[in-house]
Amino acid sequence: MAEFDTVDVLVVGGGAAGLMCAATAGRRGRRVRVVEHANRVGKKILMSGGGRCNFTNLGTTPANFLSANPHYCKSALARYTPYDFLAMVDRHRIAWHEKDVGQLFCDESSKLVVRMLLDECEAAGVRVDTGCAVGAITRLDDGAYVVETANGRVRATSLVVATGGLSIPSMGATGFGYTVAAQFGHRLLPTRAGLVPLTLSGKHQERFEDLSGIAFPVEVSCNGMSFRSDLLVTHRGLSGPAILQISSYWQPGDELVLDLLPGIDAEALLADARAARPAAELRTVLADALPRRFAQRLCEVWFESRPMRQYREAELRAVAAQLAAFRIVASGTEGYRTAEVTLGGVDTDQLSSSTMQSKLAPGLFFIGEVVDVTGHLGGYNFQWAWASGHAAGEVA
Repeated sequence: MAEFDTVDVLVVGGGAAGLMCAATAGRRGRRVRVVEHANRVGKKILMSGGGRCNFTNLGTTPANFLSANPHYCKSALARYTPYDFLAMVDRHRIAWHEKDVGQLFCDESSKLVVRMLLDECEAAGVRVDTGCAVGAITRLDDGAYVVETANGRVRATSLVVATGGLSIPSMGATGFGYTVAAQFGHRLLPTRAGLVPLTLSGKHQERFEDLSGIAFPVEVSCNGMSFRSDLLVTHRGLSGPAILQISSYWQPGDELVLDLLPGIDAEALLADARAARPAAELRTVLADALPRRFAQRLCEVWFESRPMRQYREAELRAVAAQLAAFRIVASGTEGYRTAEVTLGGVDTDQLSSSTMQSKLAPGLFFIGEVVDVTGHLGGYNFQWAWASGHAAGEVA
């Protein structure tokens, strides 16, 4: 009996990047095995987009990603585009629709995307083991890797780490990939939760917590970045697409600047209202442009609500200025528990941008979220998973 099973490529992690890499390598005639410690593959795919999986974004560019090296993602993204993935989706006859500009979702269920990836793996002869924990990893003198798994020892010429980040530990997220990287001498950049709701405390929370559930469009800015989308008030703070986007750029202590009336000239709005409706109170005027309860709270705490005719021009300019640049300081984030992604991770300086292969340990690859490349909200992180997985699968 052999001391261990032998494969060409062992992929650790059966998520989006891992399955894409496995199918790509398998199509090249490589003997490929995927080991996934959870009881099923593609858990993040299954829960994404409310169960319909925002599987890519047609507008993907390198500017949609955060990394200490913003150039690193360019090669992989250029060589496997959203249209390449969409061609696979169409080939498998999965119906899809464009929700917001560029954001593509399944018409039916995200299960179809997982099924597609598994079908691609099966057609390429890939073996997929679920419920298979991974232990010690050793590099032999001949450069091969021996990996202890729950299903026995596996020897592989190429080892691909596709274990994801720390976000949503309830679905099995761990820091295993970072441990492997450190074992082979790779630098790790500090990790933190990204695409995550922000929390408020003290007077900020007291002023907003009973408005939980209110949502409306804003433009939020922080550290030189701005996003225009919906804000959602929660019991503990702020969420919604606008906040999730800016959270990746926010650092503790940073101030958020909210334009509460994006695309609207607040000063002109108030001046017109004073001329046309002089008897109307400010809170009534604001309730025409904002959710009524939120408008009332603004007038209870930040603005004194009086009939519009009682305001001097300078006072209305001050109100307009605050509506256009409403400042608030978040106290923290909801953390990895609800974060969609993990910022930071394996330093890209020690990886090949064209193959995802380690510059320190030949035959070792890092793909997907474990790497220091993080996309914006809206299908970009899946596109990075497909592109980085494909890049590694072409050479592993």
